[in-house]
Amino acid sequence: MKTLVVYFSAEGHTARVAREFAESIGADVFEIVPEEPYTDADINWRNPLSRCNKEKFGKKDVPVAGRIETFGDYDTVYIGFPIWYGCAPNVVNTFCKDYDWTGKTVKIFATSGGSGIGRTAEKLQPYVKGAEAKDAKLVRSAADLAAWA
Repeated sequence: MKTLVVYFSAEGHTARVAREFAESIGADVFEIVPEEPYTDADINWRNPLSRCNKEKFGKKDVPVAGRIETFGDYDTVYIGFPIWYGCAPNVVNTFCKDYDWTGKTVKIFATSGGSGIGRTAEKLQPYVKGAEAKDAKLVRSAADLAAWA
């Protein structure tokens, strides 16, 4: 059984948690990076004209740089991201749409400065069709993630 940890991180917290967790369980890791990287102004959710707001409310796909050529080799995939508007950032949804999830087990984890996990797993489900999606977990550290996993 082969495990992959994929993550998107806007400010580095999710990246740290995901990398530490992947190392602790011996999983491969892949960072979801938008083709056009986010600036601090892009992720300023308080600005109604910021990029993150335009993407979320415009339901826009966000092209991803890079691809996992060996995706079919993995049985279990952990997907991590910061909570944006009660769900995954659009770049995560775009990433998920590009792969065949049939037969995979998906475990979703998220980091947040203040939001709860809400219906994150339910909202991501349409993008991982064919997978057995487990519930989502809000984590603050790799230890939280390892305890849940």
